[in-house]
This record gives sequence, structure tokens and C-alpha cells, in this order.
Amino acid sequence: QVQLVESGGGLVQPGGSLRLSCAASGSIFVIYAMGWYRQAPGNERELVARITSGGSTSSADSVKGRFTISIDNSKNTVYLQMNSLKPEDTAAYYCHAEIKVLGVPRGDYWGQGTQVTVSS
Repeated sequence: QVQLVESGGGLVQPGGSLRLSCAASGSIFVIYAMGWYRQAPGNERELVARITSGGSTSSADSVKGRFTISIDNSKNTVYLQMNSLKPEDTAAYYCHAEIKVLGVPRGDYWGQGTQVTVSS
């Protein structure tokens, strides 16, 4: 009923930038919040940044000052601008959304993941 489609991952050198996008589609009634998580091999999935439909944001300490999350409510799309990338940012990045579908309780939805690799 809901699809999250991510784009923008890839290979970048340390100090470089990437912009991730995630578009939500389907039988969406309300989007409460969208965000990004990441998971590196051998590690647990961790929150990178989250933004509510009203624009309130939160982010991991490790990305503060380097990553910026934004949302376009008219397009049901969340963006993650990643600057000054470090090798330790290498991970699979997953889009997450808290969505209310008509006739269905509010739920959590996930994208398929996009790989970000920071390496020289």
C-alpha cells in the first residue's frame, strides 16, 4: 500500500558530498515523519536523521554539522544532504516513514536501501 523509493547513493571520496532522496507513494493519508537510518556490516541499524511533516528535526551526533535533512510535503519526499563525508559513513542507508493509510493503523514503512561508500 505504501512504497518508499530511494535514490542518490554511490561511491564518493572522503570530504565529498552526496544527496539522498526518498519518495513515498501509495494510499497515503498522512505522513507524520520521514527519516534515514543506516547499517554498516556487523553493526546495528542506527538513526541518522528524522524530520516531521512540521519540519522538526533530530539527528545523530556523528552527523551533526555535516548532514542536513529536509522534506517536501507536496512531493512526499525526504532528502538527506551529506557533506564532508567520512569513511565511517559507509553503510546501507534506509529511508523510513511513519504513515497513516486509510483504514490501517499508523505504521512504519521502509525503503529497500541505498549503498553509500566513502573511499579514496
